[in-house]
Amino acid sequence: MIRTKRVYEKPAKDDGFRVLVDRLWPRGLTKEKAAADLWLKEIAPSDALRKEFHAGKVTWPEFEKKYRAELAKKKELLDEIRGLEKQHGKVTLVFGRNDEKQNQAVVIANELKGKR
Repeated sequence: MIRTKRVYEKPAKDDGFRVLVDRLWPRGLTKEKAAADLWLKEIAPSDALRKEFHAGKVTWPEFEKKYRAELAKKKELLDEIRGLEKQHGKVTLVFGRNDEKQNQAVVIANELKGKR
């Protein structure tokens, strides 16, 4: 099972293995409070795409399309998450963004679930 959750929310036992999927460490959080088992910053959107999206230069559908193209080149990282899911049963992709529906963790989770 793959889930997503804001890294600022309190960690829960049912989170399973927590993977931080942000390129930058979440502001104001210690490693203990983030409770990330793995920081997989390499799977995060490129710096250029991240900056475009945060500046409002690309819409969510454009971001999602461009990020999926980036993820197509990162199959080994997606496979790593799939392996963690097999090993731990549950993986929670944690992210720092305020928007729980429009963030890279949602795109990654949908990609892993085969959803477009």
